[in-house]
Amino acid sequence: MSNVRTNEAGALERHWPAQWADDELRLQWEFLTFLRTTVVNKIAGLGPDLAAAAPLPASPVMSLTGVVKHLTAVERFWLSIVGGGADLPLLWDPDDADAEWRLDEADTPAAVVAAYRAEWTRSAKALASMAAGDGAKVTVGGVGRTVRWLLTHLIQETARHVGHMDVLRELADGERGE
Repeated sequence: MSNVRTNEAGALERHWPAQWADDELRLQWEFLTFLRTTVVNKIAGLGPDLAAAAPLPASPVMSLTGVVKHLTAVERFWLSIVGGGADLPLLWDPDDADAEWRLDEADTPAAVVAAYRAEWTRSAKALASMAAGDGAKVTVGGVGRTVRWLLTHLIQETARHVGHMDVLRELADGERGE
């Protein structure tokens, strides 16, 4: 899979983070950006039907489009709401673990990628004035976290789902690659 894709969801060029980074927070943001771009490129070039396919019997709501929706919800929660203290609605239902994975007619690849990219901007603004060791504005279950922890958690979550997207993309149209 090439690093640049053109499709209804848009084209993104991917860059590896600096190898001699001397700023921890910048390095974390660069790795997150690299992974976010990979997410977008994994759905690139697919029409709504292939992007919405959920071919894994044990995970009947996991599709490429659903992964992007899920990552948008995760990013909003951890970076904007918890990290930055933003007063925003959750993008999931706490009583329904699959809510943000389910698709409706409006969930085209272009629409979910646009929402995901909008969340990136919101996240950056929410944490703009914070350092890696600063505490998040909101605790979860009574536990406080640092910006460093939040970004590392989101990097881990995104990377794990990029692996799922690798499999889903190969099953959708046979395309493989980073």
